Amino acid sequence: MKLHHLRPAEGSTRPRRRVGRGRAAGQGKTAGRGTKGWGARHNPKLGFEGGQMPLQRRVPKLKGFQNPTRVEFAVVNVERLGALFEAGSEVTPEALHQRGLVRSKMPVKILGRGDLDRALTVRVHAVSESARSKIEQAGGTVQLLDSR
Repeated sequence: MKLHHLRPAEGSTRPRRRVGRGRAAGQGKTAGRGTKGWGARHNPKLGFEGGQMPLQRRVPKLKGFQNPTRVEFAVVNVERLGALFEAGSEVTPEALHQRGLVRSKMPVKILGRGDLDRALTVRVHAVSESARSKIEQAGGTVQLLDSR
């Protein structure tokens, strides 16, 4: 079988309507366009929906949704804390900023990737459960700051 042998299924297509070919054809005279006016004389503008708000204007212009109350955190993993801080030192957003791990004016969240082998006092805005358990297993403490 070749592409030019393909045909639509029997009864699935109808012959095209030939309008404006006389009254006997059933679509003569005004050819289904009514009488006078824009619709009788012109093709409608592309996307025109008869005065209804067209789809192009109903759909939002930009994709997605920006949550106005979302808090975006600067994230730091536990493995980075172990590499840059000595045992017994205090980890604060200011200390992280001085070492170039976070930008200033962003709340800080500690995540649990990697291992920690020293006791640290961590004072940040948020901590994941796995990070909290790793810090406490190493003998450190976690204190949460106000994230406002």
